[in-house]
Amino acid sequence: MARGVSKDKVDMWLRDVAPSDELRRWFNHDPAKWDEFKRRYFEELKNNPKVQVLLQLIKKGSNITLLYAAKSPYNNAVALREYLEKLLTSGGD
Repeated sequence: MARGVSKDKVDMWLRDVAPSDELRRWFNHDPAKWDEFKRRYFEELKNNPKVQVLLQLIKKGSNITLLYAAKSPYNNAVALREYLEKLLTSGGD
């Protein structure tokens, strides 16, 4: 993951895997809401076709950088990494 990376350094920008604006605003990086945020975000990701794009890139050995703007360690990039790791270790696509 990286913070402070400019868009011109990015080959592919999959903005569609970010949490919905509604979910992001509700969460507001509140650590007390972290588990519920992840549950809701994972629900959004479950039906998101861009997740398959990420999984295919990872399986091909491509380097993936998950970008985030928050200073908090409770952010969507951390949650997305957890979600992808679960899918990859479970063999689920």
